Amino acid sequence: MTDMPIPSFYNDLAETWAQAWALLARGVADRRSPFHSPTLATVGLDGRPRARVVILRACDVARATLRFNTDRRTAKFAELAANPLVALTGYDAGAKIQIRIEGRASLHVDDAVADAAWSAARPFSRICYGTAPAPGTMLEAAGDFSLPSEDDEIAAGRENFSAVVIAVEAMEWLFLAHAGHRRARFEGMSAGGGVWLTP
Repeated sequence: MTDMPIPSFYNDLAETWAQAWALLARGVADRRSPFHSPTLATVGLDGRPRARVVILRACDVARATLRFNTDRRTAKFAELAANPLVALTGYDAGAKIQIRIEGRASLHVDDAVADAAWSAARPFSRICYGTAPAPGTMLEAAGDFSLPSEDDEIAAGRENFSAVVIAVEAMEWLFLAHAGHRRARFEGMSAGGGVWLTP
């Protein structure tokens, strides 16, 4: 078994930065990509850390932002409203690449960003925002909740919908390789803020 060839980004910070954003963009477009569903960490209202998987819905490389959607009734939304500082982690086991992000979330509920995100959401995804009772509510039995089925009921879920935009403030990259691991950290919105770190 031979080792995989050394990729062009291996010793190049600018190419590493470009590769990281290419993987995040692919995560939006490709549901099979490991970066389609990264883990989001927030600070709970009790001060304890909270983590859950989210689905990437948009990636703007020029602005260094990522977007996912959430229900306004969730604990996640309340946590982000109280403290917008977040961390996001994705890992591709096949490529042996980890991307860690630190950023600041902004909540969009009744503006053009939310409207565009709702319009872009698949009909099946919109159904989730009409769940009753609200996500996280304690139930007597596992199936004691309902989902909307009629078009007007599904449309009514818009009032529970929120788009969350993460402004990426720092990114860490880790590439595992037999020739030697590579780790880098980028501050800001360009490769110019990048430095190599000991893996």
